[in-house]
Amino acid sequence: MPSFHVGEEDMSDRVHIDRRHFLHTAVLTAGVTRLGRAASAYAQAGKTKAAAVPLSVEGQMPSLGRATEWLNSKPLTPADRGKVVLIDFWTYSCINWRRSLPYVRAWADKYEGQGLVVIGVHTPEFGFEKNVVNVRQAVREMAVHYPVAMDNNYAIWRAFKNQYWPALYFVDGQGRIRHHQFGEGEYEQSELAIQQLLVEAGAGGLNQGLVSVDAVGAEAPADWKELKSSENYVGYERTQGFASPGGALPDDRRAYALPQTLKLNQWALAGDWTMEKQAIVLNKKNGRIAYRFHARDLHLVMGLVDPRGSVQFRVLIDGIAPGAAHGIDLNDQGNGSVTEPRMYQLVRQPQPIVDRSFEIEFLDSGVEAFSFTFG
Repeated sequence: MPSFHVGEEDMSDRVHIDRRHFLHTAVLTAGVTRLGRAASAYAQAGKTKAAAVPLSVEGQMPSLGRATEWLNSKPLTPADRGKVVLIDFWTYSCINWRRSLPYVRAWADKYEGQGLVVIGVHTPEFGFEKNVVNVRQAVREMAVHYPVAMDNNYAIWRAFKNQYWPALYFVDGQGRIRHHQFGEGEYEQSELAIQQLLVEAGAGGLNQGLVSVDAVGAEAPADWKELKSSENYVGYERTQGFASPGGALPDDRRAYALPQTLKLNQWALAGDWTMEKQAIVLNKKNGRIAYRFHARDLHLVMGLVDPRGSVQFRVLIDGIAPGAAHGIDLNDQGNGSVTEPRMYQLVRQPQPIVDRSFEIEFLDSGVEAFSFTFG
């Protein structure tokens, strides 16, 4: 299953952000967890000797001077970035980035005193992620305490020729990119690269043990073994598996209905909705979304037409209240509310993981939904 999001530029030279479906193409060596899982197995008692990681020069680090805003810091320049820089491309509704955040946060804490500067480059996927108020709130709620450069016009994204969330770029004391990591996983290799660059930069007294992370909530690693549902947009431009009878009516209101059954990874609407390019918008209360999925976790990126309001919702799994399978954004009876634009965790089911029928009903109009993700 994919461990990252991908973006690409279209012919008009605007950045067109796309999430595609990739398979993992590598399995790490014995004793190391599979790409995308947590690296708690990497944590070792005592100190380890930093292995020499082949770090070639990939180019000079581009300027961050075209950032549209800085959070947690004044604008950083080459003179005050520090000896070693870790650039982390992210967007706050991305589940793949959320699951990598505990490691980036831990590295920032551990190595700050040895000369590492972590800089998050927030390049938005959805329009609401360009709003500095929303990003500032996400920074606070997700405990992103290192400097963040907002990249609303994608200038930094383009300068790095980046295509992924998350994407890490490791920069040495001379401002050269020496390593990169696209997507979740490979946490041990990433930390060893940080250690090697710090040693090269003359850092002394380096603790060469590896960080131990116990991620919880939305930051917990995916259950890759059971993950059989891929991320899916619900806007008409890139959605897959839409099964409401009669199909989608782009950019216009329509009364949709659920089919009698949904196959695995199919989804459908019921009620008065407008399907737009990037999102679906509910026009009348009691609209529903149904999805047949196979995963431990189900998330839905949602927002509000009127950001001053809220929309109550109720979730059913296989036709009943979720109980112990409820996500962190609702209670065991399936009740929750959309109060801000972000990713909502709606399902975290216990073992055994099997095919499930998910349904969410919105008790008020005015909700927007953007994409489903799984874990």
